[in-house]
Amino acid sequence: MISAKRNGTSFLQFPNLARFPDIRHGIFTRKNGYSKTPYKSLNTSYSNGDDSRNVKLNRSAISQCFIGNELVFAKQVHGTKAFVLTKNSMQFTKKLSDFIPECDAMITDMKKTSIVIQVADCQSVLMYDPVLQVIANVHSGWRSSIKNIIGRTISTMKKEFNSKPGSIVAGIGPSLGPCCAEFVNYKDEIPEAFWKYKDDSDHFDFWAISLGQLCDAGVLKKNIYLSEICTRCNTDLFFSFRGEGTTGRFAAVIGLK
Repeated sequence: MISAKRNGTSFLQFPNLARFPDIRHGIFTRKNGYSKTPYKSLNTSYSNGDDSRNVKLNRSAISQCFIGNELVFAKQVHGTKAFVLTKNSMQFTKKLSDFIPECDAMITDMKKTSIVIQVADCQSVLMYDPVLQVIANVHSGWRSSIKNIIGRTISTMKKEFNSKPGSIVAGIGPSLGPCCAEFVNYKDEIPEAFWKYKDDSDHFDFWAISLGQLCDAGVLKKNIYLSEICTRCNTDLFFSFRGEGTTGRFAAVIGLK
């Protein structure tokens, strides 16, 4: 991935998405924030016990990397809903940044809008249709993954915007890798169809699962960038629930200029 820094805040970018001038995106690290241990330091979540004043400062720091765009955060529930963000869907909300849909994926074609997913081991999957200028951001934890939230999101992009999967460019962000994704109770939690992604130590390769789901939905493999960065192995850079327990959430952001 490409390392970047803007206004003192570090983030990473997918090479395949960075070449498009009409979008801005970033996978933020845990560095350059205001929160104290165990949320040190760029925690974006209000719901994990952190001081809300620090979270507000952290979100403001991220916003400064996308000047001109409003940030939209979701209330993530480990489900499969892909919310389509339009002016009509906002109903009577006056300020875009006050709108918080309950979902685990957001899709929009609204300019000057950045959609944000928060993670700490779960995958963020950023997508862009450069033909129709539609973006999507997916929160794919294991519960949502086995229900194919990625495929559902692409189906919604096709239905609502007439996106062609072959045009979509995608990036799979830092998340729990096959080295650390152990599921000792997998027979009760994960359908048998996914057991082929398991090794002899009950570790699952959810990176390969997501790659397969993108391709099955019609996204070309050459258009997908897999970061292959394990959050649990890199807690100096990223928050990891598996590695730390009580911890923060880092932000994955994509927006249209």
